[in-house]
Amino acid sequence: MPFMQILEMLSMLVTIFGLPLAIFIFVFEQRKERVNEEEEIYQMLSDGYTNFLKLSLQHSDLRLQSEKATVGLNDEQRDRLLAMFAILIALFERAYLVAYEPDMPERRQRRWASWEDFMREWCRREDFRNALPQLLPGEDPEFAVYIRRLAQEEAARNLA
Repeated sequence: MPFMQILEMLSMLVTIFGLPLAIFIFVFEQRKERVNEEEEIYQMLSDGYTNFLKLSLQHSDLRLQSEKATVGLNDEQRDRLLAMFAILIALFERAYLVAYEPDMPERRQRRWASWEDFMREWCRREDFRNALPQLLPGEDPEFAVYIRRLAQEEAARNLA
């Protein structure tokens, strides 16, 4: 076989096998990169929530870890409570905007379920629900609808 035919055959083999393999590797790496980005975003959001919980411990007089509304607060405490709720709403909105989709793959649904659990936990508190009309103006409209729905569902559960 002449040298040129061998080169031509090798060129065809590279085209037949190498190009599809290169495309497969590219797609695989892109998918892996997307998963890593999602994981990084989820970790950053989780860190934000952990920081909020630490902040709530620094303001233990507000009893933010209680399931019931905090009563008997003075004006300064009510202001701090509202500020804490505003921080929480901002964190929840950020999570909603970057992590929520109506039709998510199962992996993302599992991650989102933990955020929905956090939101529901806070929506069980009457003082948090009562503060929502003051906290939600200016927030993403779809997020506002979402958290109001959760608040209504949790309020109904509290009555049952």
